Amino acid sequence: MTAKLDSDTVALYLEDNAHFFDAYPDLLAGLRLTTQLGGRTVSLQDRQMEIMREKLRILELKHANLMRVAKDNDAIMDKFHQWVDALLISRNEQNLPESLLQAMRDVFGVEGASLRLWGGANNSADAWFNKDISDEAKTYAQQLTQPYCGPAGEQEGLNWLDNKAAIQSAAIVALRKPDTKESFGLLVLGSHDPLRFSSELATDFLMRIGQTASAALIGTAT
Repeated sequence: MTAKLDSDTVALYLEDNAHFFDAYPDLLAGLRLTTQLGGRTVSLQDRQMEIMREKLRILELKHANLMRVAKDNDAIMDKFHQWVDALLISRNEQNLPESLLQAMRDVFGVEGASLRLWGGANNSADAWFNKDISDEAKTYAQQLTQPYCGPAGEQEGLNWLDNKAAIQSAAIVALRKPDTKESFGLLVLGSHDPLRFSSELATDFLMRIGQTASAALIGTAT
């Protein structure tokens, strides 16, 4: 009695005998498959072409997405360079914090931007960026190993924004002394758009902003 072959056995046999249909071309020509488009029956060759077209469509979508990401990254880096240029132009340490924030508003288009620094020099003791700093804010900055990016809630520092009531999403970045984990300030950005600083966004670029801002402001805060 001939053993009944199941589908898996046939599939394994054809996988191990790739030239099977070379010996039986008429069998190959007679194969009919159901297409995903409308459920109609097509030849094996037509089905293969359909599969290849679908794979090509997926590759084209991936390519288009990569091009979009690359274009967005180029735009972000261009803005980043503009922001750094604004920091380099500002020479007065007393005005540097406001220059940094104004450049952030102008270049990146954020509706809210503020910061606070602690441990300031005597000539900065009465400056606005040394005021209204709670112990909770300092502790929060010290514990903020990654930038916060997400909905605006009751996070420390949001009360420093003039338009806090209109802020829907926020990014909060700790300012640290170079090559240390010691924080000396907090940078707070806010947007009216709830998706501008989505919690799903990567924070690599915010970390770069924090590092650059820290390097620029360290002289103001020491």
